[in-house]
Amino acid sequence: MRQIRLFLRLMAIQRALVRHGLDEVITTTHLFRPLRWVNRFLALGGRRKGPLGRRLRHALEELGPLFVKFGQAVSVRRDLLPEEIANELALLQDHVPPFSSEVASETIESAFGKKLDECFASFDREPLAAASIAQVHSATLNDGSRVVVKVLRPDIHKQIRADIEVLHAMARLAERYWAHSKRLRPVAVVAEFEKTLTNEIDLMREASNASQLKRNFADSELLYVPEVHWDLCRRNVLTIERIEGIPISDT
Repeated sequence: MRQIRLFLRLMAIQRALVRHGLDEVITTTHLFRPLRWVNRFLALGGRRKGPLGRRLRHALEELGPLFVKFGQAVSVRRDLLPEEIANELALLQDHVPPFSSEVASETIESAFGKKLDECFASFDREPLAAASIAQVHSATLNDGSRVVVKVLRPDIHKQIRADIEVLHAMARLAERYWAHSKRLRPVAVVAEFEKTLTNEIDLMREASNASQLKRNFADSELLYVPEVHWDLCRRNVLTIERIEGIPISDT
C-alpha cells in the first residue's frame, strides 16, 4: 500500500511539472527516470505557457504546502537564482491562498472547547495573511488587548507526513541517478527539512521559543518581542500580542 501511495504521488508531481511546462526538471535531473515513460500521457491537457518563474511558482502551489514551503526557502537565495525566478518565488511568501474562515473558527473552537466569542471580544474572519503552514487573523481580547491568532491549516500534519515520505523517496532516487548527489547529500537534506517542519507545525513549541526570546531581550532597546497569551495557545493555535512593524524584506 505504501509503495502504491508513493508511486501515485510521484506521478502527480511529475504530471504537475509537465503540465506547467517544466519538463526540463524531469529530463535534466533524472530524478524521475523510472517514470519517464509516462511523460507522453501526462500532458494531454496541454502545457501551461509563460515565464519560467511563474510556471514554477504555480506548480509549487498546485503541489501543496510542503512544496510551497520549499519555494519560500529557496526564494531568499538570490545568490543562486536568476532574478525573475527569485521574484516569482518570493510571491509565495505573501500570496498563498487562505483557507476558509469557517474552518479557522472551527479549529479554534475545537482547540479551546468553547465558542469563538467566548475566546475573543472580536475576531476578524478575514485573514491578515496566509502562508503554507498556517494563516493569521487579527482579534481583540476581552480586556481590549489587540492580538493576532495563528491557525494551522487543516490536515497539515497528514499532508506533511505524506509528502515528507515522497521527498525521502525522491532523495533516494537522486542519490541513485543524480551526478551531484554525493556532494549535496539529498537524503540528509530531507531529514533536516523534516526536523525543521516537525518543529514548525507545533505551535506550542513556537510559543515557548517566543517566550524565551522575550525573556532573553527583556532589557533590550533594539528588539521588542510580542507577548504570548498562553491561555489561548494550543498545538494548532497560537495567540500573541499584535505589534506594528516593517517587513525585514523591505530594505
